Amino acid sequence: MSVILSIEGLVKTFGGLIATDNVSLDVHEGEIHALIGPNGAGKSTLINQLCGELVSDAGTIHLAGRDITRLKTPDRVALGLGRTFQITSLLDELTVIENVGMAIQVREGHNFRIYDLARGRRAVWDDARRFVASSGLADRADIRVADLSHGEKKQLELVVALAMKPRLLLLDEPMAGLGHVESQAMIAMLGETRKSAAMLLVEHDMEAVFALADRISVLVYGRIIASGTVDEIRNNPAVREAYLGAEDELC
Repeated sequence: MSVILSIEGLVKTFGGLIATDNVSLDVHEGEIHALIGPNGAGKSTLINQLCGELVSDAGTIHLAGRDITRLKTPDRVALGLGRTFQITSLLDELTVIENVGMAIQVREGHNFRIYDLARGRRAVWDDARRFVASSGLADRADIRVADLSHGEKKQLELVVALAMKPRLLLLDEPMAGLGHVESQAMIAMLGETRKSAAMLLVEHDMEAVFALADRISVLVYGRIIASGTVDEIRNNPAVREAYLGAEDELC
């Protein structure tokens, strides 16, 4: 598989604190690469560097072979980078379909026009309904986001990201705040998503990580201490000591 994301020697410091310390990893086309680590390990800092929200002090980031290290966030999005957040970032007063339609209009370079179905943008809204239908939210399409459950909002945020047709998705704790049933639904949805976009998955829910990941990298104090398959990470003594804990937590 070809490499869609390549990170080499990425560094970010805040005063005397080294938040990301010479981080290198890659993500292949069609792959889910999980990034795990304790709180304060530097995961969010790394994601923000990849998005362009933080400027790296050293190192390079390549997306599909193109150096994006110094590009602004919108330029990275235009090249196929998508993101979801720990806390959902949606337009609460708009409906499900309107949120997805807005994303598609951004993708197509249109101005924001929500209520113009009869004036030349019907294709946008037809496309939006297809995305919503494929997510299992079809019966919620005309519901305001503010009236959705937390799990539905998480699903919708993923749909909005996919509506931008990214080549790579950065997923920042998509399981956060979900109950067991909602988590299982999200795992299934992410499993389907890999057909259209590769993913770098930041997640604390190890059941989800072990169910989804092709490879896992472990970040501790800003450094990658191990990378490998699920079995390799489960059985890595350094990972157990630094993060995963007792053996019964790895079953």
